[in-house]
Amino acid sequence: MLLGLYNMVLIRLDDISYLEVYVLKPFTYSPLRSMVYASLFGALTAIGAFIVVPLQPVPFTLQTFFTALSGVILGGRTAALSQVVYLILGCMGLPVFAGGKAGLGIVLGPTGGYILGFILGAYIIGKIVEARAEAGIIGIALAILAGDLIIYGLGTLWLSIIAQLSLAKAFLLGVVPFLLPELLKLMAAAFLAARIKRLTGENDD
Repeated sequence: MLLGLYNMVLIRLDDISYLEVYVLKPFTYSPLRSMVYASLFGALTAIGAFIVVPLQPVPFTLQTFFTALSGVILGGRTAALSQVVYLILGCMGLPVFAGGKAGLGIVLGPTGGYILGFILGAYIIGKIVEARAEAGIIGIALAILAGDLIIYGLGTLWLSIIAQLSLAKAFLLGVVPFLLPELLKLMAAAFLAARIKRLTGENDD
């Protein structure tokens, strides 16, 4: 599934030059552009929520894949804003949370920590990449790993509190089942992000 998504995006990047020129240019901040890009990646995170394996109590989705891409491509501030957009859409009642769910009750429920973690995780990933502008695949992967640790750390703590579980039990339920899938998502996001950085670098020459 991830390989298919990765290949599909690469084909689009190769074939549609306007994406390379306008969408993938190194992000420079302006209020209008920030909102447009934040809305785009907020929507992509919502799409990731519909690609779901219904594990309990925490479902597996592609949300962290798009959260990682937002951090690498947009930088910390706008990446975090994209996840705020996603959060607002869900709280407004749009079915953008995992499994087509919506509402403030989901955010306040057992999985709410992961949703809130998307905001901080995207910010951390973006700030790390901003600080290491020449980072290759390994550097990008480490930045995404740091963001994932934030997301799963906050999510585990939240799950423990809301579901009244020990931290060890919350870790077993909310982290362990996702270790291998998350590693695959991390690798796919890092390779795709590195490819995007190469494309934009070529366009700047």
